[in-house]
Amino acid sequence: MNSTPDAFRILSPTAILGYGFPESSFLRGMAMQPDLIAVDAGSADPGPYYLGAGISFTDRAAVKRDLRLMIRHARQQDIPVVVGTCGGAGAAPHLQWTRDIVEEILDEDCIAAKLGLISADIPADDVIAALRRDEVTPTRGVGPLSEEQVRQSTFIVAQMGVEPIVDALQQGCDIVLAGRAYDPAVFAALPILRGYDPGLAIHLGKILECAAIAADPGSGADSVLGILHRDSFELVPLSDDRRFTSESVAAHSLYEKADPIRLPGPGGCLDLSEVAFTEEEGGRVRVRGSRFQPADDFMVKLEGARLVGYRTVSVAGIRDPIMIDSIGDILDTVRSRVRQATAEESVNGSLEFHVYGRDGVMREREPVARPTAHELGIVIEGVAATQKDADTICSLARSTLLHYGYPGRVATAGNLAFPFSPSDIKAGAVYEFSIYHLMKLEDQSSFQLEVVVK
Repeated sequence: MNSTPDAFRILSPTAILGYGFPESSFLRGMAMQPDLIAVDAGSADPGPYYLGAGISFTDRAAVKRDLRLMIRHARQQDIPVVVGTCGGAGAAPHLQWTRDIVEEILDEDCIAAKLGLISADIPADDVIAALRRDEVTPTRGVGPLSEEQVRQSTFIVAQMGVEPIVDALQQGCDIVLAGRAYDPAVFAALPILRGYDPGLAIHLGKILECAAIAADPGSGADSVLGILHRDSFELVPLSDDRRFTSESVAAHSLYEKADPIRLPGPGGCLDLSEVAFTEEEGGRVRVRGSRFQPADDFMVKLEGARLVGYRTVSVAGIRDPIMIDSIGDILDTVRSRVRQATAEESVNGSLEFHVYGRDGVMREREPVARPTAHELGIVIEGVAATQKDADTICSLARSTLLHYGYPGRVATAGNLAFPFSPSDIKAGAVYEFSIYHLMKLEDQSSFQLEVVVK
């Protein structure tokens, strides 16, 4: 006889910890007696800087506000809180940053709790050893990994699956703070531990990871509830402004996925080939048919970032239709002149012009050959090995473009309108993803658990 309860309720407060949520929606969810509060706290979407620099892309005050509400109500109802990809990127400094916030809340509110801290950091030597065993493979669109890239990476993390989180929950942790984690894992770990189907639990986690973004209208700053059953799961809106539809849930099932049927993750693949979405009363949607297929080899995705230089930018606007009509040729000439000037001074680096109103978003993929904008915004970007050289490249490009005498020019003053003074902004360190590869994992010992009683 199956002893698994008929329903397991998961409250997802917000798309990313620190994005905020209406307290009214959250309390409506708490009134439905959830078994778990879980939240994703990070993403690779903001780029490699935050992993490489070891800082969060979310605001500390906003994260503390969200966590305080979650922890306060979870402890009142004696249910666990699980946070994944702490601090935005999930490396050691990000996990410590989140831990500090949680301990502040516990001290300030006089709350007792057992914390589980799960590290996702992978030593460079371990990656190199796996590389030499031919157990590291590139993800799509990424080249082979070199030992030099591994050594240059400031932090290397692996996306953990449910297993390390299950371990922390089995040890009775009230609050689990995980480093870099597979987004659905923080939602799926406890129900899988309780005996629910992994395919349904992981698919529900895939939807809940972004909270109300999967609703209609979508929002990254609103709470939703997921109810897991033995043969299906339900998605429940917690705001009168939203509802779930078959279309919105199906669309989010494909979110950030290249294959609409097979969604790979740590240790296996989510198979959606037999999934059915059914709309129910109250803006709910029920989902059936999700299956999890374990892989022969347990693979995890590695992420690493390395320092490549320093950046200086200048933001300017152009309103002259004659200049706008010839902007491509003008920028080519300015780029050539700057290249010559910097070579004479032994200044090495790169110069980019991001032209908004022409192709600033799509770049070379822009399908409109000749846009008809009446004004353009230009971001001048200089990147070099030192901040001083980046400053020089940006300054030369800005001054050359400001006074460039293009054919048909009428005005003799500057060509550019600057919204800021100073016009040149030191943007600091520049990182790039050095590792975005899959690594075979023999066991889960790479994800170390520390238990702290407060």
